[in-house]
Amino acid sequence: MYAYIKGTLEEVREEFIVVENNGIGYQISVPMRILEELPGRGAEVKIYTYLYVREDIFSLFGFSTQDELAMFRLLLGVSGIGPKGALAILSALSVNEIRFAVVSEDIKTISKAPGVGKKSAQRLIIELKDKIHLEDVYETEENVVDVITETTQIVRKEAMEALVALGYSGAEAAGVLSDIEISDDSDVETVLKTALKNMSRL
Repeated sequence: MYAYIKGTLEEVREEFIVVENNGIGYQISVPMRILEELPGRGAEVKIYTYLYVREDIFSLFGFSTQDELAMFRLLLGVSGIGPKGALAILSALSVNEIRFAVVSEDIKTISKAPGVGKKSAQRLIIELKDKIHLEDVYETEENVVDVITETTQIVRKEAMEALVALGYSGAEAAGVLSDIEISDDSDVETVLKTALKNMSRL
């Protein structure tokens, strides 16, 4: 019903904001992460929205990007996760952190979200792993320096799995790999050594 709402930011609370448009104040529930990005009260904002309707409940949920909105929709499709649960996950993790965690089957990272236990994290990974692909993760990264091919995907995936096996989270592994140039001539051992070297500098 509402693709987005553009108007004046009138109020900022811990769990929601109020945006005024044409004399109407829209109360919009937002992830905690968005609150840090918002301008001051009185500034114009554009919030991408999702209208949740159930029986007598009408709630607006808002996001700063279409990417966040798309992930929210994906999370709503997971069994046992409602709008508040999906919002909690997006408050604790960025969209790409969620993608990295799903691709690398990183239960630990997803379990960081409030109210998400090990079983819920496992279910989320199972239900989303066929909807999120490694190439989707890196298409959203501005610092990608290599061309994504089937070979580079395999090398990246195997290096990521090796880093997770060594105790790093999926988000940490994917993050450091995004800064490494991987070509069709790259091998897993070399990429892994470079990744570990970069990790030691952090």
